[in-house]
Amino acid sequence: MFRRTRLTATAAVCAIALALGACGGGGDSGPGPSTGATGEPVAGGEGRLLLLAEPRTLDPAILGNGYATLAVLGNALYGTLMTGKDDGGVEYKMAESFETTDKGKTFTLALRDGLLFSDGTPLNAEAVKFNWDRLKDPATRAVNLAEASDVASTEVVDDVTLKVTLVNPVPAFAQSVVTSTLNWIGSPAALKKGAQAFDAAPIGAGPFTLESWTRQADLKLVKNPRYWDAPKPYLERLTMRTATETNQRYNTVLTGGADLAIESSPVNLDKAEQAGLATDVMDLSGGLFLAMNTRRAPFDDIRARRAVAAALDLEAVNLAVYNGTGRPADLLFADSSPFHTSTTLHKTDKALAQKLFDELAADGKPLSFTFTSAPSAENRTIAENIQAQLGAFKNVKVEVKVAEITEYVALRRTHEFDAAVSSAFFQDPEPRLWTTFNGKSAANLPGIDDPKLNDALADARAAATEDERKTAYAVFEKALVDLMPVVFLARAEPGVIAGKGVSGFVQYGLGSLLPEEIWISK
Repeated sequence: MFRRTRLTATAAVCAIALALGACGGGGDSGPGPSTGATGEPVAGGEGRLLLLAEPRTLDPAILGNGYATLAVLGNALYGTLMTGKDDGGVEYKMAESFETTDKGKTFTLALRDGLLFSDGTPLNAEAVKFNWDRLKDPATRAVNLAEASDVASTEVVDDVTLKVTLVNPVPAFAQSVVTSTLNWIGSPAALKKGAQAFDAAPIGAGPFTLESWTRQADLKLVKNPRYWDAPKPYLERLTMRTATETNQRYNTVLTGGADLAIESSPVNLDKAEQAGLATDVMDLSGGLFLAMNTRRAPFDDIRARRAVAAALDLEAVNLAVYNGTGRPADLLFADSSPFHTSTTLHKTDKALAQKLFDELAADGKPLSFTFTSAPSAENRTIAENIQAQLGAFKNVKVEVKVAEITEYVALRRTHEFDAAVSSAFFQDPEPRLWTTFNGKSAANLPGIDDPKLNDALADARAAATEDERKTAYAVFEKALVDLMPVVFLARAEPGVIAGKGVSGFVQYGLGSLLPEEIWISK
């Protein structure tokens, strides 16, 4: 994993975009170049960690396995079946293997012997089956329903072995486990008691257990003596608190009020580096994007989508939202990706934009749409900057509607919007590009449903070799640019900042921080 020292999206923007999109990635990374303390890990002490979002439940199906959606909390309570490697492979944790012998139609999940939930009951294949079947039930309202729906059936072979049959072959399905809540297993007995009882006493097999949870305040966790990977976790205690305000997060870490913070603000990263604080940032493909709803007018007309894309100057967005420190997502795949190509996602062409706007007006369809924004200042800035840029053209009108957070998140289900900010960022493109752009996916916010796009995605999913995958994704990339259902605005690079003496920053997937690796020098 290449490490970067700058980020491109503020916390609030990413948290909201993740709510509409879906996290994804792969790739486990060790401590970055600025890790604070050096030497061997030190056991003991308390870590104080700042989150980007306030949990509304501790249900592993509802927490999101991404940096802006409480991944570190899920990892703390439930541990991980597996994580990703820098080369796109898988590193096994509570699972010993996840193998297929028929090109991805069926998999065999093998668990470690002797895994225990924090209450002493066994974490076995039956527990995994219960959790994965539960994720597939629409009534659960799981954030990773799309990934879970790829599973046709699960069968317990013995205490440590689960046979998994997929709807269609997906050789890289391990990436879906790594980057989603399929990775977290809660106690079936505890989950069956209902949401209120589970939130009061969540039972998992992670490195920490819940001591207390004061809503809108502190989550206090203590070391799990039954954690499988002793002597981890190194910390005896871990206290988490939400800090959505950018300056508050940085100042709290700087002044010693917190030991580390999940971070996505370029300003905070700059300040942290200048102050000598430790930082660690992931480098991912994809990014945040402007989603145009192709299900209805005006963006069911490809000319409208192409006109908006050609009109936008992404450097102007960068200056307005990120003070010029952002990195536009000019290419779908990062330089570090084996799927990297030279296909440009976006090109500003104001003359072409005006020509298309005029064509639409001449056909009696002058472009007029509403940009639905989340209530965060950053999201509003994106919407208002795009509104201002398009306002310089004739025959186009943009209104900005600021929605309440619950209404905004519901757009993924209701599709009642013209344009909004969402996301698709990842290291390995499986499963994110499929869930975001396949015509039948529930997570396809722009609603694009095109045979060429769908076929390329299907070919990429079914491909057995990296070369075959690369060929299919290159076709997909060109089709995406031609259809233009989204405009990628910026890369997203999940990170952390930490006080002096704090180390052990290991992230996987989409900035999913592993709390068992954190340690503080005495």
